[in-house]
Amino acid sequence: MEKWMKQFYDLPTTCISDALNGMNNLDPSIKPLQDSYKVAGRAFTVKIPAGDNTMVLKAIKEASPGDVLVVDAKGESYRAVAGDFVVSLAQKLGIAGIIVDGVIRDLIGVRSLNFPVFSKGTTVAASFKNGAGEINVPISCGGVSITPGDIIVGDADGVVVIPQADAEKVLEKALAKLKKDEQREASALQDEASARKYLEDLFS
Repeated sequence: MEKWMKQFYDLPTTCISDALNGMNNLDPSIKPLQDSYKVAGRAFTVKIPAGDNTMVLKAIKEASPGDVLVVDAKGESYRAVAGDFVVSLAQKLGIAGIIVDGVIRDLIGVRSLNFPVFSKGTTVAASFKNGAGEINVPISCGGVSITPGDIIVGDADGVVVIPQADAEKVLEKALAKLKKDEQREASALQDEASARKYLEDLFS
C-alpha cells in the first residue's frame, strides 16, 4: 500500500468527508457488512445491467492487487452482484475490497472471509451471466461520479470518493480536521466544567 494510501486508510471517513465539504459521500444505504471493515484503494470500476454480474468476474481478473472494485449495479436489490465464491476470488487475487450499489448474498460465508464488502444489503437470488457491462469506465455509484483511479475509503460510517487529482490536497485537509477534532475533544471533554465552558463559548 502506498504510504499516503495508508494515511487515508487510517483516517475516519468523517474527516475525509469534511475535507470534501460533504460532496463525495456514497448513498448512506451502502454500508459495510461488518462495522469493523475498513478499506482504502484506487477504484477499479464496473458498470453492469441490473441482474448480470459477468463483468464483476472480468474485473476481478483484470484489477491490480490493492484496487477496490466499485460496482454500479443500478441499485438492484433482487439479484446479488456476488456471493461468497466470487468474493473469495477477489480476496485471493489481492483486491482490497468491494463496493456495490446493489446487494450480495451468502452473508454468513462472506462475513467469514473477513474481507471488506460494502453493499445495500443481502438477497437470495443469483445474477445472470449474459455478458453485458463494462469495466474501467466512468460510473455513478451511490449517487457519486467515480473515475477509474479515484481513491475509495470506507469504514463503519460509509464510503467516500476522493478524485485522484485532488488526493494530496484532500489528505492534507483531512489530517488537519482530525487534529482539530482531537484538540477539541481534549479540551472540551475533560470533565463537566470543560464541557459546559465549550458550550458557553460556542453560544456567547
